[in-house]
Amino acid sequence: MKFLEYTPLERLNDFLSHVNFGERTIKGCLEAYSCKHTGTDKKLSLSLEHEILDYLGKSSDTDSSSPAEYLLSRSSRKTLIYLVLTLYHLYPDYDFSLVKAHQFFTEESWDSFKQIFETYMLEASKEWIEANGGNSLLEALFKALDEVVRLSECDIYSYNPDCDVDPFLEKGSIWSFNFFFYNRKLKRVVSFRFCCISNLMADGFLDDMCYEDDGEIFDGMDM
Repeated sequence: MKFLEYTPLERLNDFLSHVNFGERTIKGCLEAYSCKHTGTDKKLSLSLEHEILDYLGKSSDTDSSSPAEYLLSRSSRKTLIYLVLTLYHLYPDYDFSLVKAHQFFTEESWDSFKQIFETYMLEASKEWIEANGGNSLLEALFKALDEVVRLSECDIYSYNPDCDVDPFLEKGSIWSFNFFFYNRKLKRVVSFRFCCISNLMADGFLDDMCYEDDGEIFDGMDM
């Protein structure tokens, strides 16, 4: 996997790096990768493939919705490996289990993504229009993604792991979303992470208040 630089994505990243609303901040990041193996990707890809085959060899699942049924398809396995390799490049110090990762990926449509984006990024979209005028933030995002991965040819996935194993989750996070736009013909994938963070939690302000409250509780007690 090779990181790809695209000016349209950089412009959006500059805006989404820190949209501050006082008590909370909205952040986002778009990263594009080529799915051609580089460095240790080939070795890691083989390791992930072996993990799948080992899982399939031990599995007795026959339910069409089970991981085993999905992973029997070579095309599905290849897509999942590319997505997990992208996760490794985003967070190289985190150990992703491919079989477990499958349980956290959900195939989406542009309409389902659009609904989530417009709901949660409403305030950021208003800031974008004030700062840039013209097209909306969603329109600018669509145009940038289309230039990089041709949205009409893309498979879209959301990634929603459990909170205790989510490498994307930042301290003070109120909500967060992770999407991947994968074009198998171009062998290219774009990750898009956006979240809302409580500035009070992120700065430790609420923790300090809790400690102060604890102190006040113990002030009147004989220790």
